[in-house]
Amino acid sequence: ADFKDIQDYGEALIKHVVKRVLEKDKDSLEILGRDLKKLEPSIEKPFPRMTYTDALKLLEEKFKLKIPWGKDLRTIEEDKLSSLFDTPILVTHYPKKVKAFYMKEAPENPETVHGVDFIAPEGYGEIIGGSERESDLTKIEERLEEEGEDVSQYKFYLDTRKYGSVPHGGFGFGVERVISWICGLDNIKDAIPFPRTMLRWTP
Repeated sequence: ADFKDIQDYGEALIKHVVKRVLEKDKDSLEILGRDLKKLEPSIEKPFPRMTYTDALKLLEEKFKLKIPWGKDLRTIEEDKLSSLFDTPILVTHYPKKVKAFYMKEAPENPETVHGVDFIAPEGYGEIIGGSERESDLTKIEERLEEEGEDVSQYKFYLDTRKYGSVPHGGFGFGVERVISWICGLDNIKDAIPFPRTMLRWTP
């Protein structure tokens, strides 16, 4: 999968999940008091896509928030961005220094990576994080060294690149976060059967 595939598949997955829930379990959402009209745009509309740099410009233009380029987006910034849209949004091309070493550098701007975060509307935060993966062993080693990591501790990972790696990508889907958003829950703990907290870690 290339970078566009990752974005397209992630969007298609979210649309599918929302559509199926509304088709199969609308009654449960109504019991929870969820406003179903707030979910419908996520089926009907394409999700807006913007670069990290454009997201910073939008935050300054709409909310007078001046975020230095290179600083990761916090919850407050994600919430502000999400308030401008009625569907999830995709923020791409984050600075390399705030993302994981295995994310592929963007050829069009090596200071950024081919990474994407899907941010849910209504302040529910990131629901998917993904990237095109770096397949060049030398570049991965250089990234680890730049970050002050002991490269030898990553031998198990580096071997996957040394012996037959191919260009690829992927994303993580935050199941509980998506449930929280679709159900309109106030606390993500209510979307988890056995939530872990600072004071409760079993079962």
